[in-house]
Amino acid sequence: MKKMSLVTKIFIGLVLGVLVGVIFGKQAAIVKPIGDLFMRLINMIIAPLVLSTLVVGTASLGDIKRLGRIGGKTITYYLLTTAIAVVIGLILAIVIQPGVGLNLPLPATQAVKEMPTLVNTLLAIIPTNPIQAMASGIMLQIISFAIFLGIAIAIIGEKGKPLLKVFDSLAEVMYCITGMVMAFAPFGVFGLIAPTVGTYGLSILLPLMKLIIVIAVGVILHMVIVYSSAVWTLARVSPLKFFRGISEAMLVAFSTCSSSGTLPVSMKCAEKNLGVSPKICSFVLPLGATINMDGSAIYQGVAALFVAQVYGIHLGATQMLMVVLVSTLGSIGAAGVPGAGLIMLTMVLGSVGLPLEGMALVAGVDRILDMFRTCCNVTGDLSASVVIAASEKELDRTILMNEPNQLSAK
Repeated sequence: MKKMSLVTKIFIGLVLGVLVGVIFGKQAAIVKPIGDLFMRLINMIIAPLVLSTLVVGTASLGDIKRLGRIGGKTITYYLLTTAIAVVIGLILAIVIQPGVGLNLPLPATQAVKEMPTLVNTLLAIIPTNPIQAMASGIMLQIISFAIFLGIAIAIIGEKGKPLLKVFDSLAEVMYCITGMVMAFAPFGVFGLIAPTVGTYGLSILLPLMKLIIVIAVGVILHMVIVYSSAVWTLARVSPLKFFRGISEAMLVAFSTCSSSGTLPVSMKCAEKNLGVSPKICSFVLPLGATINMDGSAIYQGVAALFVAQVYGIHLGATQMLMVVLVSTLGSIGAAGVPGAGLIMLTMVLGSVGLPLEGMALVAGVDRILDMFRTCCNVTGDLSASVVIAASEKELDRTILMNEPNQLSAK
């Protein structure tokens, strides 16, 4: 009998979680510690995994000019797709108008959160204390330190090889630990989904169902149109093979609502199912887990117009352009963890003078919305890895010719 794949097990955990949530309602919260344990295990491996894989990936690229070229391609791809995502979200919100009908009174006073300046945002990328950044899990700072380490190792050559071997060994150990953690994933997914469905339920979701549908449609359109077009036109990879190869990562992202938490699965899918070389994979995916937030960008655009429509506020072209810019640039500093999009939404609302009280409306269903946007974020990361790998001739097409391997088979 064929061994059940990890993706099948995760899907079963997802379905059972939904059923338990619907049947037992709030009592389903009894299984929440299982989900919390899974998230703690995921969080445990993120920082050392990102540090080790990114150091190895950066140093292994060798040529500093090549490193700069790949980095430029990656960041350009991420920022372009994010900008497109915000525009898609705004267009859908304008056409469908999810906030029309609620008609809430405008708050008499509202505290607008001060947005960090561009200078402060850029300065915050560099850690004053790399160890503290690791302990606090500040992904942008971990990534910047890892890239500096990798570049320095590549520059000094032979003298840096002993340190590179240490990080390479650490990366292999982290892959092993990741395998152990992912074996627990079906139970973790069950423990995360059941309390969510039990707490919110369909009756609570009905008033905001229109908002959920708009964001879900936006995410699906972005994945089907933008990512499919990118992998086909820029990498000559069949969209069907692409989506089939990343199905496990998409399910984990949808269940955990964490781009960073899904990173171990994304890396395995990219290498084993899509044929992306470890060099590209170790550089593009950790970077994408932090700065590529296409799903979150769609969410920002839709949510901003939703709040404006609820309070009867008209947003002009200039304000919509501001939403696009803030959402795109703000995605660079957004954490790839559950709920980060809601925090980022305060920046977007404040930038165009919308009431921050409107965030409370979205917060009630944020967990549901988080599932869709995180799935889109992770799909975007993986599409970038395929496109960049193809452009650098680091894509093993013999793997794509075969049926996707299962992560559990390693």
